[in-house]
Amino acid sequence: MMLRQEISDAVNPLGWRLVLGAVYAEVPTSGLGTAVALAAAVVEETGPESQGSLTVDVRADRLVLRLRSAGGVTKHDIALARRISELLAARGEATRPGRVSVQAIEIAIDALDIPAVRPFWKAVTGYVDEAGPSDVSGGLVDPAGRGPAVWFQQMDAPRPQRNRIHLDVDVPHDAAPARIEAALAAGGVLLSDREAPAFWVLADAEGNEVCVCTWQGRD
Repeated sequence: MMLRQEISDAVNPLGWRLVLGAVYAEVPTSGLGTAVALAAAVVEETGPESQGSLTVDVRADRLVLRLRSAGGVTKHDIALARRISELLAARGEATRPGRVSVQAIEIAIDALDIPAVRPFWKAVTGYVDEAGPSDVSGGLVDPAGRGPAVWFQQMDAPRPQRNRIHLDVDVPHDAAPARIEAALAAGGVLLSDREAPAFWVLADAEGNEVCVCTWQGRD
């Protein structure tokens, strides 16, 4: 398993960013037709190598590329990121870190008895177990890859005085300071930076919490 620092160091110069266990990049395009053509070219030229690793989100003004093998980012994914960047560069296109779309949202649910509540959330969302080791407290993901992931945080005592569901906003490490600054300027409050740069805990004007997260500080 590659360390997060190792992954980030390998993909940053290519215009990719590590976010929540996957590497992402954007390719700006001039229209939907161009975006579709570029996506088709990437899939055709990488062929079987990209199966099970590459996903492409096609928009009218951009492609959002994501690479992650089962279990996490591998050296194979790093090599694919390099190859994709090279083939796009040969077409006059460039991969770059996205300002908005290269991020991931998670819903964190605090629970005293995770095995008791997890089946409910799995059923009500229609989600499936996150890939990886089987674990009754493991995360849940949208099988269609559209909705935010859900994970469960173990509590050691009841906390009726605060909300027990919060959002995690996972962003590229170099985008976190601007995101936090914008949130504070919009009326937010910094509750804790004790675990930074892994995450900062912020709250809105009524105390509802959110964590701005990066890959850093987790290896």
